[in-house]
Amino acid sequence: MPRRDLVLLTDHSSTEGGRQVLAAAVRTLTGREPVQLDARHFMAGGSGRIEPDDTGGIRLVAGDRAVTADTVIVYEIPPHRRHAFADCQRQLRGHGVRSLGSDAEAWRAATEKDVMVARFGRDGVPHLPGIVLSRPSPEAVAEAFAELGGDVWVRPRVGAGGDDVFRVTTRCRLAAVARHYARAGTDWLIARDVRNFLPDGRRYQYRVVVLRGCVVRVVELVQTDPDAPCDESRGAVPRLLDYNELPDGLAESAVAAAASLGLDLAGVDLAAESGGVVFEADVHPAFGRRGLEQVALPYVAAHLAE
Repeated sequence: MPRRDLVLLTDHSSTEGGRQVLAAAVRTLTGREPVQLDARHFMAGGSGRIEPDDTGGIRLVAGDRAVTADTVIVYEIPPHRRHAFADCQRQLRGHGVRSLGSDAEAWRAATEKDVMVARFGRDGVPHLPGIVLSRPSPEAVAEAFAELGGDVWVRPRVGAGGDDVFRVTTRCRLAAVARHYARAGTDWLIARDVRNFLPDGRRYQYRVVVLRGCVVRVVELVQTDPDAPCDESRGAVPRLLDYNELPDGLAESAVAAAASLGLDLAGVDLAAESGGVVFEADVHPAFGRRGLEQVALPYVAAHLAE
């Protein structure tokens, strides 16, 4: 049987550094280098092709490269490009390729915040109900703001990290944020602030990484600015925790959130306040410190065990 390569398919415009960590995990587990292909070739309008070969694998053609593989590890596809990548995912699944990143519907459920909230409501995952606003009138914006108590967070319906995420506590600020989204032509989600503060006044939340129903990583994120998202890209400081340091019930909620969305791997953001609530789930959680051993190695190993 001819040798098949393990393909690492990522968006090479990403600066998160995930593909380097995954490549190190592949080398550790297989002793071989993965073939790294730019996922943009396989997005809508790209020239990449996926074809069956005559040995039960597939051939991926990207530019002047043709690679025969039966395992494709997908990572670092930005939220705004996932819709364009969905057909590639469907082809990977249709050809029976070993890949934990081939479920386009799961990605959609996690990426589009209104779909995510609907899934959580359907499956009983404790979460903050939100109101989705699509080109709303000023009256609709004011009504949603009042309904949620006048202290809210707003975020794009499709977004990444802490980009374009705002805390709003006044009608003046609300009007400015509404104009911001209107200029961008972006639908947005508004949800109540759960007052997730430490005793010293800093804001915090947990990031729990779930792989196939098991918690593999727990991080506490602490933000000194109460009006900024608890995201590392916005200055939040991460602290690795042991599993048993997570408040009761949050691990179960994180696992339930990943299952509700259909994700094999998910970085689930939660807070212990309001009885424990899920904010959202990230399809491709950043690795961070000890991410190689805690996330990348188990993620690659799960592909090899398929």
